[in-house]
Amino acid sequence: MDSSAGARTEPRTVASTSVAPLDLRRKVRPFESVIQALLFFCGAVSILTTAGIVYVLFQEAWLFFGLPEVSLVEFFTNTLWAPQIGEFGVLPLLNATLITSLIAMLVAAPLGLGAAIYLSEYATPSVRGILKPILEILAGVPTVVYGFFALTFVTPSILQALFGRDQVQFYNMAAAGLTMGIMILPLVASMSEDALAAVPRSLREGAYGLGATRLETALRVTVPAAISGIAAALIVAVSRAVGETMIVLLAAGAGPNFTFNPFTAAETMTGHIARISGGDLSYGSVQYTSLFAIALTLFIMTFVLNLISGWIVRRFREVYE
Repeated sequence: MDSSAGARTEPRTVASTSVAPLDLRRKVRPFESVIQALLFFCGAVSILTTAGIVYVLFQEAWLFFGLPEVSLVEFFTNTLWAPQIGEFGVLPLLNATLITSLIAMLVAAPLGLGAAIYLSEYATPSVRGILKPILEILAGVPTVVYGFFALTFVTPSILQALFGRDQVQFYNMAAAGLTMGIMILPLVASMSEDALAAVPRSLREGAYGLGATRLETALRVTVPAAISGIAAALIVAVSRAVGETMIVLLAAGAGPNFTFNPFTAAETMTGHIARISGGDLSYGSVQYTSLFAIALTLFIMTFVLNLISGWIVRRFREVYE
């Protein structure tokens, strides 16, 4: 008989190990506060710079509208701008700005949106990697080059060749608008392509599963799903066209002219500011303060467009899980 059979089995003791409590306190990093302060400083500088610009615009424009010979109603209704003789109607400058911007959008909107649809829905990754950088090269061309391109090529070789030299003046709004459309085309295409690329692949696959073609999927599914981003891209492009200076300064002409004929010369708000500010203006004169009134009008226009863009993004944005 095995003597170990009746032996008592002693319970095995497990050595207890003490676990130190986790230190959940936030570790102090020496440079984190410095980085945070630096980022706050950068944000504050941008806000203060914008506030300073707005303050200067309102201050100088207030001096202009405070003059006894200046009427706010006349400023927005008179069709003659000639501060030297006491005529302060911003309509000729505003009209030329809107016409050139409209022509630019008629060029940039369809071409840019078409390019965005092709890059997003049709182009292979290798083709997209080649075409998109080439398209965005247009955004890097200096605007003064675009201005000389409009002056020396668009007007004589395209507009005057199509409509005749008697109908198209050498300086005209159409050439400036067409060239601005080429300039802002990469902006529309790039932002619209980003909006289309953000649409989930499942929506496209669902449309393909129902028998839709690639074109039907792009026009009826992808574009409506990305409409907020596309609309924001178009409004940003309008703001860019409204604020353009060098192209209209070189190609649209000098001198305010209230006309709806795009083939005639007319001066935009930005072109007038650039032309007059380069001359000999005395500080505090009517001509000097009138520039700030025009600049304030231009600022309010672009600010309203940005507000509309933000509202459209918030109103029509689609959130996908």
